[in-house]
Amino acid sequence: MLHLFAEPSAQQGELLTITGGDVNHIKNVLRMRPGEEISVSNGVDAREYRYGIEEIGEEQILLRLRFVKEADTELPVCVTLFQGIPKADKMEWIVQKCVELGVSEIVPVAMERCVVKLDEKKRGRRAERWQSIAEAAAKQSRRGILPAVREPMTMQEAVQYAAAMEVKLLPYELAENTPGTRELIERIEPGSRVAVFIGPEGGFAPEEVRMAQEAGVLPVTLGRRILRTETAGMTVLSWLIYTQEIR
Repeated sequence: MLHLFAEPSAQQGELLTITGGDVNHIKNVLRMRPGEEISVSNGVDAREYRYGIEEIGEEQILLRLRFVKEADTELPVCVTLFQGIPKADKMEWIVQKCVELGVSEIVPVAMERCVVKLDEKKRGRRAERWQSIAEAAAKQSRRGILPAVREPMTMQEAVQYAAAMEVKLLPYELAENTPGTRELIERIEPGSRVAVFIGPEGGFAPEEVRMAQEAGVLPVTLGRRILRTETAGMTVLSWLIYTQEIR
């Protein structure tokens, strides 16, 4: 079933008007007809709204509400991924797959060892591109919320942004002897806000790790192997799916 996101303000009583690129997709790609059903989320309240197609026009499609149900596609914890900006198109892959796995928010972080350096103009364009990828992934995976991709931050700004979150983790290859990583993950309570810091290809600089630790971020291990930057965040999310959803 097709899943879309719509602004809450567009939901007028039982009616919803679809405009923009979704019109072409519904009308000419999927060739849907009046009476067929569409799943809609407003990206805010994690509910699933089921609409039937009422009318198909040239530039808009009118939907009528059939029923509402609580969505069950969200992780019980709210995960913010602080991702060291990688080179090439790796960030697009990270955004897509982490949204599919349930991340709530992604913050690109310009760390010391990042190869890519973004100027002000590129920062805005990249953030818009990453947000569009997040929206497409959220539609595909039928997310109840639309994860936000923030504009890039410095490591210091990221640590400050994460300060109020209940759990703060930093997978680090030099944390291989850190005890209790498994127990730490398993003790995370549903409803917690979880910050996950992932380094770029060159890893974290020692000063960045010290800064994070001083702010209460805990270095953890992801196992005996060194993971790529595009793999590490997905590994943490997979663990959280297992500990939070697989009972």
